[in-house]
Amino acid sequence: MANVTPNGSVPHNHVGAVLPTIPTIKIDEKQTLATSEDHTSIDYLQRAQWLRAAVLGANDGLVSVTSLMMGVGAVKRDEKAMLLAGFAGLVAGTCGMAIGEFVAVCTQYEVELGQMKRDMNMTVGEEKDLEMGMEKRALPNPLQATLASAVSFSIGALVPLLSAAFIENYRNRVIVVVAMASLALVVFGSVGAQLGKTPKLKSCVRFLLGGWIAMSITFGLTKLMGASALE
Repeated sequence: MANVTPNGSVPHNHVGAVLPTIPTIKIDEKQTLATSEDHTSIDYLQRAQWLRAAVLGANDGLVSVTSLMMGVGAVKRDEKAMLLAGFAGLVAGTCGMAIGEFVAVCTQYEVELGQMKRDMNMTVGEEKDLEMGMEKRALPNPLQATLASAVSFSIGALVPLLSAAFIENYRNRVIVVVAMASLALVVFGSVGAQLGKTPKLKSCVRFLLGGWIAMSITFGLTKLMGASALE
């Protein structure tokens, strides 16, 4: 709207032309609305199903293989022994994690589907098919969970293996493995929080403390048992 002077006339520029009205462009509001729609279109409950398997696999692969290598290193400082133990942990853990995840999620799927069918018997009319179709989308996917778990476990297990592969000195090898594992734990915690839209700091601290506790217990108990066996 053009400005109006106290006497009611419309102001003119120096050539007598009426100043045009400049429309307001609400770009920020449109961008905000588009961003909000993108977030609301994501089904985070559906994402949580494979994200849980991926987080579990990555954390388990990193912590278990690192702990295994440190445990072996506690009684035998040979580089080949640590690497062989880590490689065996990678292969066995990936297979075990994938099969275990598949069996567990299949069981969960069957239990939830059976409960849905029992609940649907209480409804009437066309609501049955509609409700069944809506609820079936939220059911866990065994193959998706298996793939996410196996791949993430392998990625996590490769961190300590690659960290120790080219370091001959035992003390330096252990320091590097622990440092790289700690860094990877923070990264995994941050990525998991980003994908799930959860607090990053809490997730990173949870990952890091859990990994340190597992590695410390494994190293300490193996060192104690190894020392007792050598006596």
